[in-house]
Formats: sequence, C-alpha cells, structure tokens
Amino acid sequence: MASALGCPDPIRETTGVLYRQALEKDMLRGRSIEGMATAALYAGSRLENAPRTLDEVAAVSRVDKIEIERTYRYLADELELEMVPTDPEAYIARFASELGCPDETERRSRELTQAAVEAGVHSGRNPVGIAASALYAAAKLTDQDVIQNDLAEIANVSKVTIRNRYTEILEAADKVSNG
Repeated sequence: MASALGCPDPIRETTGVLYRQALEKDMLRGRSIEGMATAALYAGSRLENAPRTLDEVAAVSRVDKIEIERTYRYLADELELEMVPTDPEAYIARFASELGCPDETERRSRELTQAAVEAGVHSGRNPVGIAASALYAAAKLTDQDVIQNDLAEIANVSKVTIRNRYTEILEAADKVSNG
C-alpha cells in the first residue's frame, strides 16, 4: 500500500513500528490484519507530516473507509498517539504538482492557507478542502488556468466545497493583510 501511495521510507518505518506495537498489545483481536495495517499507514503518514487522505489510503486497501477510520481511532487511542490536526498546507505541494502549477501559484496558495489558519477558517473544516480551495484561489490570483472540476477530482472534494472555502479563504487573506 505504501508503494502504491509513493510513501517515502520514514513513513514506511513509522507504519511498521505502529503495526508491531499493535501486535504486541494484542490489538488485532476482532480486527482484520489489513485493516490494522491500513490504519497504521494512515497514522504513520500523519505522524511523519506527509498525510494522505482517508480516501487515498482506502483506494489502495481492500478495507473500506469506515473500518479504516474506526481502526485508526482505536490505534491512536490505545497507543496514545498525539495526533495534531493536519495542516492544510501539507497537501498543497502534491495537488500543485498533479495540476502542473508554477512555483508562484504554489507559494501564493501557501500564503493563503496560512492566512486562513490564522483567521480560524480551517477550524472544523476538512484540511483537504482548505488546501484545494487555497490552490484554486492562488491560481485565479496568478492568472493560471485551473479548472475547479480537475482540482476537485485530484483532492477528492466537491466543487461546492472548493467554491465555499474559496470565498472564505479570500476574505481571511483580506482580513489578515489589512490587519
């Protein structure tokens, strides 16, 4: 699964450590091996600050998203993993790369994301949606031709999410820049 997601070695190692800890604590009882391995991969990528979305992880696993979520929560609770909320900025480079965006657009989307986080727009929102919307807003501001539909497909969020967050992100950036 890690190969299919293109995960670097640190994520693979962290995933292996988490899985072995789950085995040692006898946490697999009543759960599938693949479900625990998938949850460990999801947790490992978050711990290594290179998060993958649940949808991405589920796409390379034979386990459904709901089981991954449940097993991940169980794993995080039992191993007392300190999981901070995912920073939306962590997704920008990958999305920008898949869209072929220039560096200027990527840099601008990072600025917009930081402004959104500073203004609290991200609170209670899907970080993937924030990242996709910031990238869309940055593309518009830098005159790049990015289609909402393409970005929604890459980020696996709806066009409505992008449109809604887009407005909020631009308002947040305006507030932050005007103090």
